[in-house]
Amino acid sequence: MTPALEKISSSKAFGGELIKYKFKSAALGGLDATFNLFLPENGANEKFPVLFYLAGLTCTEDNGAQKGNFLRPATKEGIAILFTDTSPRGAGVEGEDDDWDFGSGAGFYLDATNPKYALHYNMRTHIQLEIPQVLEIADLPLDLTRVSIFGHSMGGHGALCTYLTSKVKQYRSASAFAPISNPINAPWGRKAFAGYLQGGIDEAKEQYDATELIAKHSGPVHILIDYGTSDNFHKAGQLLPENFLNAARQAEQLGYDHTYFFVSTCSDSFVP
Repeated sequence: MTPALEKISSSKAFGGELIKYKFKSAALGGLDATFNLFLPENGANEKFPVLFYLAGLTCTEDNGAQKGNFLRPATKEGIAILFTDTSPRGAGVEGEDDDWDFGSGAGFYLDATNPKYALHYNMRTHIQLEIPQVLEIADLPLDLTRVSIFGHSMGGHGALCTYLTSKVKQYRSASAFAPISNPINAPWGRKAFAGYLQGGIDEAKEQYDATELIAKHSGPVHILIDYGTSDNFHKAGQLLPENFLNAARQAEQLGYDHTYFFVSTCSDSFVP
């Protein structure tokens, strides 16, 4: 049975409404899951297309909603935005709170196969299958036949991989701000895959590395990537957009770093 949504809070913003919901998530092992949903003003009682936003390491469902500067353009374009969390919360797995780049706040948008994490750490299923089912049952003013996905850093990785592995045309496009584009060759990704996946890097190559996936992808794609040339994580070899460059559309943003100032600058003019 699909769980019911519980409304936690609501705030007026840019003529629309930002609503926080929670529900009991089967994909996350029965834990409470929360997300924010922005709905533009709806005087005509229309159904809005939906953008899923995936945030980066250490973030929650609040970072993109509060700091991304997405709500004004979403109102202008008549688009709903759903902001997911970045991991299960309160799973109680030993060691999940030891490091900022693994465990809580760092789910890497995958379905874990390591038995230690497999009950709770299933963010791919949670976002791609479970949340859309919950939204459909809730009968919200959303057109779930018109959905795209975007994200920042770890969330950019999640958006690209979820888009490229979708078995049906679930997403019309994917966009990413400073994504971890080739995580099997980046310290963050290698650490995550070694912990969450029984097959480690070999298993990750099949589903969770955008550079590997785009190399094997057939047919047209609708992908936009932005990154800043002063991004310290890019310089440190965590993002590796150059490994994705020949297979995906790339737009350089000169002088920007890895913060939400970069995200909000780009989002001021985005059209999904």
